[in-house]
Amino acid sequence: MRQGEYAFYDFEPAVADMKEEVLEGLTAESKYLSPKYFYDMEGSRLFEKITQLDEYYLTRTEMSLFDSHLSEVSARVGEDLCLIEYGSGSSKKIRKLLEQLSVRAYVPIDISNTHLQENARALHRDFPHLDVFPVCADITQPFELPPGTRGLTRLGFFPGSSIGNFEPQQAQRFLAVIREEVGQGGVLLIGVDRKKPVDVLERAYDDEKGVTAAFNLNVLRHINHRLDTDFDLSGFEHEARYDEVEGCVKMYLVSKRHQVVEVDGSKIEFEAGECVHTENSYKYHPGEFLELANSAGFALEAEWSDSKGWFSLFLLKGVGQIRKDRVSM
Repeated sequence: MRQGEYAFYDFEPAVADMKEEVLEGLTAESKYLSPKYFYDMEGSRLFEKITQLDEYYLTRTEMSLFDSHLSEVSARVGEDLCLIEYGSGSSKKIRKLLEQLSVRAYVPIDISNTHLQENARALHRDFPHLDVFPVCADITQPFELPPGTRGLTRLGFFPGSSIGNFEPQQAQRFLAVIREEVGQGGVLLIGVDRKKPVDVLERAYDDEKGVTAAFNLNVLRHINHRLDTDFDLSGFEHEARYDEVEGCVKMYLVSKRHQVVEVDGSKIEFEAGECVHTENSYKYHPGEFLELANSAGFALEAEWSDSKGWFSLFLLKGVGQIRKDRVSM
């Protein structure tokens, strides 16, 4: 059996870019921070703990769908695959795909440099025949795939309903980026959380053990580390609530008191009770999601869901043109 190659590609955003983005969010009329800054090593560890919580049904439901349907996925996508994972998350999920699909090259993309390389090295050890090309980058930005992937059928993989973290228009644009990268005839396997009772959704994002709260607060600790800022984590608390009109769980950090934080020489004031929006988790009926996918140049190959109708796994194929008009939700 051939020995697979390993090569790391670093396109990690510069600190200056991060400062600009953080300042833009914290000086907006309604303050916000990008959820991509959850994911340093500690954030990745905390998210792994979230996936094991009783309240967090998403991961175990998606894993059960993999167990039931990956053999059909394999039959549909064929052999000699380049598997592109957008966001290097739970290694349990990617291992299932590597064990059951005919993958020649694996390209995990993630903004958390250390976490990405640790997972990629471990997978290369356990699948020595596999070419592994980790890419440290912002997954929403187009990039050139490593040269070692040429000639392979491209399969994008975006599990965990992470597509829900984007506003619908942003989700369409991101799906269009994936469509460009997998190409005409390329495929995308994507997990999408569905609309369901409010109490189920809010428990999933505000667990009794406080793991999600720690994960949310970690965005401030990460920014402190990267930008040398002085956020006091004890001065903020986690809040998650479901907006039924928008079909979205929204997470916030709420300031417990009046406080001032310095970011790159700029003093940012927080009033008591003021919210910083940190994450959206949009939920979709299948038809709503497919409208997004179709507008990005994908057609439905197959869809699978659990018996409760809580979560869907979609296999999409790049066949159409990307629409430039707005998607109505």
